Amino acid sequence: MMTELPLDQVRTLLAVVDEGTFDAAAAALHLTPSAVSQRVKALEQRTGRVLLRRTKPVRATESGAVLVRYARQLARLERDAWGELGLSGAGEPTRVSVAVNADSLATWFLPALTRVAGLCYELHREDEDHTVTLLREGLVMAAVTSAAEPVPGCTARPLGRMRYLPVAAPEFTEAHLGGRPLTEALPTAPVVVFDRKDDFQDAFVRRLGRGPAGPFRHHVPTSEGFLDAVARGLGWGMVPEVQADPLLAAGRLVLLAPEAWMDVTLYWQQWKLDSPALAVLAEAVTATAAEALRR
Repeated sequence: MMTELPLDQVRTLLAVVDEGTFDAAAAALHLTPSAVSQRVKALEQRTGRVLLRRTKPVRATESGAVLVRYARQLARLERDAWGELGLSGAGEPTRVSVAVNADSLATWFLPALTRVAGLCYELHREDEDHTVTLLREGLVMAAVTSAAEPVPGCTARPLGRMRYLPVAAPEFTEAHLGGRPLTEALPTAPVVVFDRKDDFQDAFVRRLGRGPAGPFRHHVPTSEGFLDAVARGLGWGMVPEVQADPLLAAGRLVLLAPEAWMDVTLYWQQWKLDSPALAVLAEAVTATAAEALRR
């Protein structure tokens, strides 16, 4: 039997997740903490599921994430409706939250945002293998991701392939590789990785028939910093082609394996909503990706 989801309870759940505590949600909603707690408990009783983990900060359970996503979609549709009626708050921007991987953010994604006027962006930087998690949890409305399978309630479309090249500084190549076959040199050579989730360099070495990459690792968690660390000779790394090409031409980087690279296919996933803001952003992102990424 279907049961109605009271909007005040759903919005209260969203406020608790966004604010992190019941007290902060109460302040944001101009309610008492007791009233907030009662609304959440009533929603849990109505759905028959635990919706929140009472941690610090409060986190949604898997069931709670479904309702959080629903609440954000309702808020998006409500803002769009007010805007079409010309009744939106004076000067209030239309906000869109997007998860995007660091390399896309550093290369082609920001030009896509400049194609759309009047939107206010909240960007969440995350690895392309994990951006879809933020979409599933309802924390963002759209995501650049390596996942082709749409999240429930979302659509997915391919953007193109981002190519990564194995490169290093000339002095690093001379000191650590010394003309040895890559299958012998890379498993022991210093390597630059983005963070502890990054196994891209390991995957490349495994593709050569060995692996993983060496244990001497520099963690550099920004795309620009990663490139600079490789160019300065801290280690070798897999660098996006668009970032590597100018430094290869200038002689600051050398290609370790001319016929070897790794491609990552990127997808655009977004809520399945008739939202003008999401629609115009999706068109801008796909158009920019078509110009910047490999097909």
